[in-house]
Amino acid sequence: MNRKLLFALGRPFSPLYSLLMSVRAICYRKGIFRSTSFEVPVVSVGNLTMGGTGKTPMVKYIARLMQEKGYRPAIISRGYGGATKERINIVSDGSNVLLEASYVGDEPRMLAESLPGVMVLTGVVRRLPAEKAVELGADLLILDDGFQHLAIRRDLDLVLFNSDTLAGNSRVFPGGDLREPVNALKRCHGFVLTGINNHNKERALKFINVLHEKFRPTHCFINGNSLSGVARTRQGRTEENLTPEALSGERCYAFCGIARPEGFKQSLEELGIDLAGFLALPDHHIYKENEINGMVSRAKKSGASCLLCTEKDLVKLGHFSLPLPVYALCQEIIPDSSFEGFILDRLQVKK
Repeated sequence: MNRKLLFALGRPFSPLYSLLMSVRAICYRKGIFRSTSFEVPVVSVGNLTMGGTGKTPMVKYIARLMQEKGYRPAIISRGYGGATKERINIVSDGSNVLLEASYVGDEPRMLAESLPGVMVLTGVVRRLPAEKAVELGADLLILDDGFQHLAIRRDLDLVLFNSDTLAGNSRVFPGGDLREPVNALKRCHGFVLTGINNHNKERALKFINVLHEKFRPTHCFINGNSLSGVARTRQGRTEENLTPEALSGERCYAFCGIARPEGFKQSLEELGIDLAGFLALPDHHIYKENEINGMVSRAKKSGASCLLCTEKDLVKLGHFSLPLPVYALCQEIIPDSSFEGFILDRLQVKK
């Protein structure tokens, strides 16, 4: 069943869901529902829409920036796709990566591997891993996908929009892409449009003008993406010390389990990757051995010399014994020229 049909079926229920989310936000604002404050700065990276907006690269960017400024940041995540039901999961203590992607989710594991020195913790009630992180010495908390998680107060609330999809169909779930009504944007401090390129730039700039008009004086920024390198798995660990030239001459069978697979495929085509095939799977997909074997078989039949995926997928493949090399594209954001200064000013950090 396609998205348009699902949204059409869900549209009659959108007003009720919208009302519930609005009442929930009011209850937090009025103190009816408890919202915990921390003595350390808290940054939330989230979105209004469903689907991928580039939150993970943004979380990585902020964590590295604050590390450079002398902070010891900790990333707090819900841990979507992980099997654990534990209330506190220490994915990384800053020195060692401790838990597998199948247990805590692909994104926390990926962040833990790519950010040495940064603690990564997960839990359904995010206040609990946040408290544990502070207990372990974190002096700054980054909430991954935190815009709707109002149980923790924040000093900086960033909302990201994908420059290709923007606000989707502008209807609230289940009749549309929005997690809550548009008025929720009044509580954020900055909007970031991610993945800007020549194809979507004009439309994205018009969208920014709309945001400026409706939510002044909230700041707006435009961030691009760039390929920072190529990663691969070796002995169950992800390595990121390869250059893009590692794929030169390779014929790749690509696959991904992310929210916007079309964006990944477009990136591969723009890079001129020789694709033998492409397989899109659901977001946070858990790979099984028979599935991997089938993928390898199809790749070989298509003449592929390697498998190619996203970083998020790669961290879930370390325990498989694969006859073909497995690579992943590593992406990082190209920040707006004034974005770093905005973050540091908001958090009152000396530059």
